[in-house]
Amino acid sequence: MSNPKIEILKNEILSDNWYTLRKVTYNYLKKDGQWETQSREAYDRGNGATILLYNKNTKTIILTRQFRLPTYLNGNETGMLIEACAGLLDKDNAEECIRRETEEETGYKISSVEKIFEVYMSPGSVTEIVHFFTAEYTKDMKINDGGGVADEQENIEVLELDFDKAYDMIASGEIKDAKTIMLLQHAKINLCW
Repeated sequence: MSNPKIEILKNEILSDNWYTLRKVTYNYLKKDGQWETQSREAYDRGNGATILLYNKNTKTIILTRQFRLPTYLNGNETGMLIEACAGLLDKDNAEECIRRETEEETGYKISSVEKIFEVYMSPGSVTEIVHFFTAEYTKDMKINDGGGVADEQENIEVLELDFDKAYDMIASGEIKDAKTIMLLQHAKINLCW
């Protein structure tokens, strides 16, 4: 970190129970040339990867459905969320991570992936960068039922959906996950169905 307009004064760990919540106090050089002391909290959960699996012949995609506590706490009555396969990088690079997560969550062993972009998902409070991928799938790539890893307390339902139906689920409010919406919009614009 080498921004001459930022001087870190204090970096405290408030919690490291699941991931790391930090409170950082710093000096910030404003446009008017004056220094201002600011304090912010940042949640570090590591970086992640997500993927949209698509089949051009059947015009279908693979998504997942699982319980997400934060959505439940914020008004999602069931807490269930439809989303693209995703996971944290741990010690992997993004492509290794998404290949592993795809197999664990969906049961598909994909042959090639295409990285399309990377984004900060919530830069006001979370440090995470998410790497976005797409990959074509076929029925013969299915090697198991998917559903996640029991040791990680995952209980994931695998969904094969018609692309147009899934895209319409954005407007109907059935799909509310940002990464999934971004992947579906990318597919709508860039994939030749």
